[in-house]
Amino acid sequence: MKKLQKVITLVLAFVLVFALVACAGTTTETPVAESPEVEVEETEEADAPEEVATGETTELTLWHIQTHELRAAVIEDAVNRFMEANPQYTVEIVPIQNDVYKETITIAMAANALPDVFVSWSGGPMIEYINAGHLYDMTDFVAASDLPDRLLEAGMAQGTYNGSVYGIPGESVAISAVFYNREIFDDLGLSVPTTVGEMEDVAETLIENDIIPFALANGPRWTGSMYFMNLATRYAGLSPFQNAVSGTGSFEDGSFVFAGERIADWVERDFFAPGFNGADEDTGQSRQLLYADQAAMHIIGNWFISQVLSENPDFHEKLGVFSFPAYENSDANSDIVIGTVGDNFYHIASTSVSPQGSFELITFITDETAMAGRIDAGAIPPIQGVTVEDPILQAVLSIIEEASEVQLWYDQYLPPEVAQAHLNTLQEIFGLTMTPQEANAEVQAAMESYRDR
Repeated sequence: MKKLQKVITLVLAFVLVFALVACAGTTTETPVAESPEVEVEETEEADAPEEVATGETTELTLWHIQTHELRAAVIEDAVNRFMEANPQYTVEIVPIQNDVYKETITIAMAANALPDVFVSWSGGPMIEYINAGHLYDMTDFVAASDLPDRLLEAGMAQGTYNGSVYGIPGESVAISAVFYNREIFDDLGLSVPTTVGEMEDVAETLIENDIIPFALANGPRWTGSMYFMNLATRYAGLSPFQNAVSGTGSFEDGSFVFAGERIADWVERDFFAPGFNGADEDTGQSRQLLYADQAAMHIIGNWFISQVLSENPDFHEKLGVFSFPAYENSDANSDIVIGTVGDNFYHIASTSVSPQGSFELITFITDETAMAGRIDAGAIPPIQGVTVEDPILQAVLSIIEEASEVQLWYDQYLPPEVAQAHLNTLQEIFGLTMTPQEANAEVQAAMESYRDR
């Protein structure tokens, strides 16, 4: 646990670096619901409406992305307990698939039609939402609650900007790791690789046996970013990214060239399934390859465990996990992890019909009962002193506790326009339609444009 506290301290430092960069520019984001229709309202930006006791029922709306059965059930139970304890409120729950959600929330903000409670991934988008006046300042509510005593300090820090709390970490501590089919590895006599070169050797053996090495569905693009982030970090650590963001370095640094070139090489060597660059992660196209024993490895966040438990519990018995291996020609720390402390973060819209009721709802979504439910569903919730029994979940927790540093997801750490440049050009690299040098130059140009605003 002491090691985990060290990691938390490093996350806090990373949050501070981003806040300083953001301030440098002039800144002004179960059944699955389809994208809700958003009615455009031409209204002036205003403070949240005052709450008046009328004796009538107030309806709150909650949007979230936990669309798999077990995690969705945790939220539904929390909402039901909230309504039982607070009969003056009713809650409409709207679960939306991850990538549809990102588009829907952007439209809702443009239309000034946000739900009362919704989620984000903190980082650059959250800061944009704050500066645009979309988020309610929960600082006073939080100070009067027990949340700071229960939730991880680093998670609370990620939801804080300029000393005010705008997001509550609710779902999980999430990192990128390599999940693999232990049966396939055992049948082929494969060992867990400790270097990138060894992982490439494993991939070649898998191909020789008609098995796809990596189950990547890169239609949403952020899935491919996990490969890029891990490779760049294993090549040179965190400094290149930190320097590129602060302006003392560049996204054209050799570490990013290395990551792009390695990815292009893997594409040319058929490490991915045909059509992978347009395949959909939300609908499980990557996971189906794993469940059918057609692919052996999956570089993804540890929410994958919850997905397996919901979709195919039998596959859980085959599941193994290891940290992304070291690059053999580098002395960069190989225990650095890519991820976040608190994914997702719950927000209250500045236009909420009841900020107080909305915050009370969030306290139920993040209470001890809900967090215990998340552990049962295969998640590591962002709470102090967390313990787990599931062996795969424990293996992930061990990777986190042994980590020396944490790199937040690029697409959530960066300002939205820079993140989009990263994702768009990276998909071109995977498609072999753009060189890493061309892609990195575009990302650097986007970063410079953001700073010049």
